Amino acid sequence: MNAKEKTSDAGSGTALKSALNACRASFMSAAFFSLFVNLLMLLPAIYMLQVYDRVLTSGSESTLLMLTLIVVFLFIVLGGLEWLRAQILVVSSMRLDALLGPKVHDAIFARTLTSGGRQADAQPLTDLDRLRQFLTGQGLFAILDAPWLPIYVAAMFMVHPWFGVAAILAALVLMVLAVWNEVATRDLLQDANKHETKASLNTAAHLRNIEVIESMGMLPRLRERWSEAHDAALRSHSQASRRAGLISALSKTFRLTVQTLILGLGAYLALRRDISAGAVIAGSILLGRALAPIDALIGNWRGVVSARAAYGRLSALLPVTPDRPAPMPLPEPRGEYRIDKLVIQPPGARAPLIDGLSLVIDAGIQVGVLGASGAGKSTLLRALLGLHKPKSGELRLDGAELDHYRRESIGRHIGYLPQDVELLDGTVAENIARFGDVDPDAVVAAAELAGVHAMILGFADGYETRLDSGFVLSAGQRQRVALARAVYKAPKIVILDEPNSNLDEAGHTALHRALLELRRMRSTVVIVTHLTHVLSQVDRILLLVAGKLALYGPRDQVTSKLQQAAARVAEPASVHRAADVHVSIAGAAND
Repeated sequence: MNAKEKTSDAGSGTALKSALNACRASFMSAAFFSLFVNLLMLLPAIYMLQVYDRVLTSGSESTLLMLTLIVVFLFIVLGGLEWLRAQILVVSSMRLDALLGPKVHDAIFARTLTSGGRQADAQPLTDLDRLRQFLTGQGLFAILDAPWLPIYVAAMFMVHPWFGVAAILAALVLMVLAVWNEVATRDLLQDANKHETKASLNTAAHLRNIEVIESMGMLPRLRERWSEAHDAALRSHSQASRRAGLISALSKTFRLTVQTLILGLGAYLALRRDISAGAVIAGSILLGRALAPIDALIGNWRGVVSARAAYGRLSALLPVTPDRPAPMPLPEPRGEYRIDKLVIQPPGARAPLIDGLSLVIDAGIQVGVLGASGAGKSTLLRALLGLHKPKSGELRLDGAELDHYRRESIGRHIGYLPQDVELLDGTVAENIARFGDVDPDAVVAAAELAGVHAMILGFADGYETRLDSGFVLSAGQRQRVALARAVYKAPKIVILDEPNSNLDEAGHTALHRALLELRRMRSTVVIVTHLTHVLSQVDRILLLVAGKLALYGPRDQVTSKLQQAAARVAEPASVHRAADVHVSIAGAAND
């Protein structure tokens, strides 16, 4: 994108308007060509007038020959202009895609992050394809040709005023049919799109959970739910198609009828000697050409509506995720977190999952995070990664807010292993190298640290093995490859969310070795785990209870307080309830 386009982007308000403004000159050129295309479309009528009124009356074969040669030449020019106009729109559509494609792609990811994964769909990319296809389709050509209707109406008035009046009346009737088509199908098509989107999202979610669905016999019931949404979309589409088909049939019938009746009108005027015989044929040709764009709009209305809906959805998406000026590069992080009265309420949550948290994680230490299910452990890790924005309070890395770092630069210094591991389509080496330039030595070092080097060498293609639908790793294997990805090139910050959930004994050994190596490299490690042998390696322990800090301090000190709290709950007079545990922990924290 050049400087002019960037300036336009800043002033237009949305990336979509900016991209369309960047292509405006091309659209205007296409419209300019449309003027000459439509002027040359008068040729058949003019040719018929000359043949009937000049050639047939004079009997001059040379005149016929010259007229024919001129018309053929002009038709070749017409074809060239049509081709140029189409090529301009093709180039414009490709340019629009180049300008918007990366923005829409990134906006999908940004929306998914801000919505907590509830809006994880690629519909905007489909919308961009629909908009691009519309720019090269018959619907847009009809729109470009429709404004030149007055040219044909004026030509018909020149033939005879009654012809002009007939053209205006016929155009008005077709415009009424076009508006009727819009009103009759708009709500139905919107409803169909809503149900299609719902069915698509449900199917994607079902495919991600196929093993659970199949093992517990849930497929028939889920198929019924998919069928409900799919059938609702079909009903709306079918009803819209029936209405559009009826209106399209009425439009074509009316146009053919009017074109035939105009011949009768012309014959009547010719009998009265108001016009010539050539004008009768010319009037019919002109009327057909005048009404063709409107008729084409009605026939391609579904594509017009689809493109308009796509434009509306893209217009709503892109301003929500506007381009931010790239922040000034900051030094490589040391890994010190300072958290003050932090409140995190993820999208869709009714209450904060982290409430008033204050603590300091010094650079180079290892912190174990404990807490019951729903205590906010994973929420805290995502906040440390910058995936959840604070509702209030502060979370700073080396004194700077996470938004002050360039994501692509700070990402090199962060390793993250989530609970649910998904590897991406690519080779094992590409996955470990995070799809950047593959450093063979660093990839092997990370694999050895995660204890997967021997396992990878056992694959048929080793590190070049593609991890796609044709090659399936077990949950434990995926977790260990993801651990190698997390420790690739010794990041300064490593966030591990239940990294041992799917590991076997060899995997636990590899995790233990990885933590020791990360300690040697002075990486800051925050790990969620309940395993005693893992907690024995950390420097500090953080205990969360209902999103609040219950305990935080040196490992031995916190462990001692937890043991005291457990002893209190275990006393015979105690009632073994979660409330007692929380009270005991709070008491231990105040000791």
